[in-house]
Amino acid sequence: MASDTPSSASTAADRIRVMLVDDSAVVRGLVTRILEEEQDISVVVSVGNGQMALSALERQDIDVILLDIEMPVMDGMTALPKLLKVDPAVRVIMQSTLTSKGAAISLRALEMGAADYIPKPTATRDLAGGVDFKTELLGKVKALGYARRRDPNRKLRAPSGTVTPTRPAAPKISALHPATPPTLRTHTPEPPDIIAIGSSTGGPQALFNLLGTMRAGTVKQPILITQHMPATFTTILAEHISRVSGWDAREGQDGEVIKGGRVYIAPGDFHMVVETRGADKIIRLNKDAPENFCRPAVDPMLRSISAAYGKRVLVAILTGMGADGSKGGQVVVQNGGTVVAQDEPSSVVWGMPGAAAQAGICSAILPIGEIAPWLMKLAARR
Repeated sequence: MASDTPSSASTAADRIRVMLVDDSAVVRGLVTRILEEEQDISVVVSVGNGQMALSALERQDIDVILLDIEMPVMDGMTALPKLLKVDPAVRVIMQSTLTSKGAAISLRALEMGAADYIPKPTATRDLAGGVDFKTELLGKVKALGYARRRDPNRKLRAPSGTVTPTRPAAPKISALHPATPPTLRTHTPEPPDIIAIGSSTGGPQALFNLLGTMRAGTVKQPILITQHMPATFTTILAEHISRVSGWDAREGQDGEVIKGGRVYIAPGDFHMVVETRGADKIIRLNKDAPENFCRPAVDPMLRSISAAYGKRVLVAILTGMGADGSKGGQVVVQNGGTVVAQDEPSSVVWGMPGAAAQAGICSAILPIGEIAPWLMKLAARR
């Protein structure tokens, strides 16, 4: 997986400044130990409720907030809009339980402006320093922290609480942010028979935007989506997409025949691929090894769709960490299909779309608000 962040920072001023907000001192201690093992992260505030977090943010310059949902005095959902009002550029990661209730609350938080979520550490695994929790925590804090550093709306607060226009620049990420813009692929796209979308960090917000514009009935093709999410969360994501767009959105079922006018979402912990059975295209779910450290992953979905549909494939790579979708997108393009990527300013993290852009496989690189009209225009040519 391509890195979205530099490996380290050389000075204290360069470090990602993190605030922990959790009523459990045990959780705050665990997370602090994990984060401060990294040279480029500093935990500058650790508090037990949303009111204390709000007071601290008014005085401190913070890049990333890890915000618990259930707390006394002021819970996370109450605190979230207040924190974003104080600093609209701060990146907030919600700490959520892996339950239907936790998934629903987390997705609502994303609609309210949270950047991402992370499963709350559990006593049985993560409180002992689980590798999966540590990897996810560090990856998201670094990706969002450096994205915040590049945000032109960011303002530093001096210790006195006054605002200063100067700030340390984020270290250059040359692999994904070259001096020259990406080269767009010039070709005449085929009218698509299917639309495929890949997304990760920031993806739910982007999907709500895209499908809220490209509402049910505007295109006849089926839409297949792989969003990096755990089980339960993808069920709730499908429900939210149905609500905001009117689409018949559902998790893909193994052996299900793909039909136009529906949205199929890869279930958490399963790769979703497509196979041909006679005249039908069917969904297959598998637990093959993770790709790009992910299951579900975008690359296997794109490879299978390209094999099944040939050149009549239209792909959108949206905001997300890493490079998932880039290799699968190359297969799509080699077979005559078309790829569009979300642009950097509108992405929460320009990892996945940035990798696709730099691979030279994109016919367009657009703000999220312009992707739906672009897709609809091509889909209408069918």
